[in-house]
Order: sequence, then structure tokens, then C-alpha cells
Amino acid sequence: MVPVRSTKSAADATKIIEFDMSDRVQKAREYFLKGYNCSQSVFMAYADVVGMTEGDAARFSSPFGAGFGRMREVCGTVSAMTMLLGFCEGNADPKDQEGKTRIYARERELAEAFLKEQKSIVCREILGLEKGEEEPPAPSVRTLEYYESRPCLGCVETAARIIEKEILSGIV
Repeated sequence: MVPVRSTKSAADATKIIEFDMSDRVQKAREYFLKGYNCSQSVFMAYADVVGMTEGDAARFSSPFGAGFGRMREVCGTVSAMTMLLGFCEGNADPKDQEGKTRIYARERELAEAFLKEQKSIVCREILGLEKGEEEPPAPSVRTLEYYESRPCLGCVETAARIIEKEILSGIV
């Protein structure tokens, strides 16, 4: 079990939540297989870490799925990692150049870790689509064929593992 600080409110900011890290990867997988988009699946698995309810986390991360609203840009799982990084390590002082440099460097580390496994952080490239292939905003129907034909579940797992190793291990 790994203790993680909850940031639910100022009153309980130091509350410790116990969890088994591998449970989070499994939880992210389950959310994706239930039909949540890639970004939601990853972000929701860590909702309690950032002091959000499951519903709030789902709403907050919903537009980032499928590479920003099915535009197939930055992978939604990478967006979820980035949002979680900001919650856990981000800076809030606009004059803090060191803080900005540090968080940008950390994001690059996460992106590099993702690249090592998935070969790209761009949804379109991960899916093997050409730039300019226009898709409607309507999501694909989730079927067994959908899940079998896409690498998205692997991206969900990769992002969740990176969060555990690179973000959560740094705040315990």
C-alpha cells in the first residue's frame, strides 16, 4: 500500500489515502471498458488523489478524450497525466520561473516515458491515421471489434503506470 496526500479541502489536505498502485491501472482499464473515453478513464482512476468525486473527474476530463474532442491531437491519456501532474506538482505563481521550468521539464519526462512505450503522444499517429482525415465529433460505438482494433486500452494502461511511478511515488 502507498500513502498519498488528499487535496480534497484545506481542512483535510494532509489526510492519507491508502491504495495498492496496481489497483489504479486496473481501475483505469475498467473505466475504459465501461465506455469512458481514454482521458476520463485515466483521470477518474486518480480522482480521490486530487480531491474530486468520480463524477467531477469524469466531467472535467471528458473533452480531452480522443485527442481533444476527437480532433486526434495529443492523446487523451497524456492529457490526463498532464492534468494529474499539475494537481500534484504544479506551480501557481506566475512569476516563479523556476517552478515553470521544473513543471515543463517534468511534463517532458512523462511524455518521454509514454513515447518509449507507445511511440507517439499524438492520438492520430497512435491510431495510424493521416493528418487531415476528418472525423465527426460523435464517438465510435464501443464494441468488441472496437476494443480489439485499437491500441487505446494499452495507452490507458501505460499512462496509469507512468502516473504511479513518476507522479505518485514523488509525493508519498
